[in-house]
Amino acid sequence: MKTIRLNEVCKSCGGTGLYVGMGEHDGAAVVCNKCYGSGFHEFIYEYEEYIEKKSPDPVIERVFKCNPGICIGGDLEEFGGMSVKDWQAGQPFPPGSEDRKHTCPCWWQQNSEGKPLNWKACRQNLGRRFSECKHFKTKEMCWDRFDGENQ
Repeated sequence: MKTIRLNEVCKSCGGTGLYVGMGEHDGAAVVCNKCYGSGFHEFIYEYEEYIEKKSPDPVIERVFKCNPGICIGGDLEEFGGMSVKDWQAGQPFPPGSEDRKHTCPCWWQQNSEGKPLNWKACRQNLGRRFSECKHFKTKEMCWDRFDGENQ
């Protein structure tokens, strides 16, 4: 375990040791309760130096690109993903490894890539939840479109 220690200016009092907040007026100040009047904060960070990627827990069988906000368990293959062995070997997630049974492309893309699809049909039909979209029950058609656009 390695440690980084350094003294930094106290963010609460700006290094003065005195704090002036909404309760102190007309020249009043209190001793800063973050640095106790010293004006500094000792920053301590302990870490393990990275040497190489460690092996995952042996109970892990399958890896998923993201979790779109559902509980993953049971028959893991129904949620997409790839084997932990392929992931450890550096293989990319194969096409079709998205959780197509429980999500639509718009839902998946927002969670996995951080950039939602800009499909007009999604923007017009999306309710408070992706599953409220009028196309959600036929999301296989949406996945077909997604595959066609992402070949």
